[in-house]
Amino acid sequence: MRDENRSIRQDQIEQAAYAVLEAKGYAGTSMLAIARAARASNETLYNWYGDKTGLFAALVRRNAAEVRALLSEQIAGQGDQVDTLARVGPVLLRLVTSDRAVALNRAAAADPTGELGRAIAAEGRDTVAPLIVSVLAQGQAQARFAFDDPAAASDVYLGLLIGDLQIRRVVARLPQPSAAVLDARAASALRLFLQLFGPQTLHRQD
Repeated sequence: MRDENRSIRQDQIEQAAYAVLEAKGYAGTSMLAIARAARASNETLYNWYGDKTGLFAALVRRNAAEVRALLSEQIAGQGDQVDTLARVGPVLLRLVTSDRAVALNRAAAADPTGELGRAIAAEGRDTVAPLIVSVLAQGQAQARFAFDDPAAASDVYLGLLIGDLQIRRVVARLPQPSAAVLDARAASALRLFLQLFGPQTLHRQD
């Protein structure tokens, strides 16, 4: 199958997966139900994704691709770390508050096996957070930030950025925030982070 045709088919399968997930929950979702909804063969799904867990892991991985790409580009290119956080923040917020992320997390919360939650964590935060730690460690080495532990500083940044936004979306207490609202929150989170860990704190520590 040509790459272009495969990409179109993958889009159709993934859209069907979200539709079946929302209708039946993770436990009630099967590869066969997704194949039928996508008008694809069950064999194709197993060949491409391995199993149901692999399929949903692929969904999370694809959702997080833009964030990973931005962070990986920074790490490889040794660019300005503050600018990287300014660019990544809004993208990450749009990711975690998106309808697709909300659907996945709602289904994970209702999955007694914890299987979907583990897949989301492995392909989401467990992949993205270490990249943020690497960016912060670069900034620490270049005196762009002042802290003792990049991993702890990453937790602070993610707390300032995301807070309870995703949880409020998952429990239907918050509609999808506008791009302007998310941009403003990302800018505020970065500003507060720099107040805590910006280079000026080196002088306060002295």
